[in-house]
Amino acid sequence: MANALSVLRLLSALPFALAMAYPTPPAAAAAAGLLLLAIATDLLDGPIARSRGTSSALGGVLDHTADFVFVSAGLGAMALREAVPFVLPLLIVLAFSQYVVDSFVLHREKQLRMSRLGRSNGVLYFVPLVGDVLARLWFPALGLAVQGVAWLLALTTLISMLDRLLALPRARRTAPDSRAAGTADQSPR
Repeated sequence: MANALSVLRLLSALPFALAMAYPTPPAAAAAAGLLLLAIATDLLDGPIARSRGTSSALGGVLDHTADFVFVSAGLGAMALREAVPFVLPLLIVLAFSQYVVDSFVLHREKQLRMSRLGRSNGVLYFVPLVGDVLARLWFPALGLAVQGVAWLLALTTLISMLDRLLALPRARRTAPDSRAAGTADQSPR
């Protein structure tokens, strides 16, 4: 059930992006409905998985991927309308790619390795989407605030990426099979 909710969010990303690409009130109303659906499925999938004992690493990856695709598609469509700077969706794609590579390739984890700032950014990426829908439907003055939030998120995304990059040497030094732990092959080369 929980994975089905994540898949629903994933499948709603394309219609959402199309609704976000058009500045008209009917498109904004459609985007609002899809955004509410995405937020509801995001809030429900984790608790449902935990309550049913079906939480899994695959479910976590599916949840994060659905969030990533949904917000990236929506913010990319907003960038096409110049409602947010194009750098924000671009940075989100780069940050998510780094997140996946860092977790599964560099650290060889079986699940995604979250950071506090990355998690906060993941939640806050929905804010410009909500602000844009509200600006297009009822409060046009919010458009400027949406731009400001988008630039702030671009900055915090860069900081999060840098933090993950700087943490990599620390993680390698403290890894159980590293030279620092004394278990690596220490023969001369």
